[in-house]
Amino acid sequence: MSKVCQITGKRVITGHKVSHSNIKTKRTFAPNLQDRKFFLAEEDKWVSLRVSTNGMRTINKIGLAEALKRAKAKGFLKG
Repeated sequence: MSKVCQITGKRVITGHKVSHSNIKTKRTFAPNLQDRKFFLAEEDKWVSLRVSTNGMRTINKIGLAEALKRAKAKGFLKG
């Protein structure tokens, strides 16, 4: 399963691991993704999403229906 948030679009980014002697080696930074089920009251059904913790805060703030609408508009959500 891909490491991409379906609400915010956060994905894996790359950077450097820096040792004490300042040697830089490549590493990845993965988003904090959680598999969660949310109840969509407008359609009276459960929706399974792979969201980051930041995405969960967004859903709590603006509501699930609005978050899904914005994610579809930006192309983060398929279907």
